[in-house]
Amino acid sequence: MFLGVNASVGNWNVEGDSCSLVLEENPLNEFVEVPDEYVHKLWYSNILCGVIRGALEMVHMQVTCSFVKCPLRGDDTTELYLVLKEIMLEKAPEDD
Repeated sequence: MFLGVNASVGNWNVEGDSCSLVLEENPLNEFVEVPDEYVHKLWYSNILCGVIRGALEMVHMQVTCSFVKCPLRGDDTTELYLVLKEIMLEKAPEDD
């Protein structure tokens, strides 16, 4: 939402705890050229994984997030894969 792009959600597994986010556009990739020696070693927009993980933690969901595809590596879209690890329950403070 803050980047001004839409994401498609798909590739749900049978358990319903993992999916793919596909971004047709990634504004973080604009005007970026990755040197050839780093193309297959670097996920340039990997900060998106941290932002998604942090945002979902704020709503008590612990996930792992990783890149699958990136246009800087020659792919047609940006694809991230999310796996739900745990739904964290809030605990009321204990009285002493």
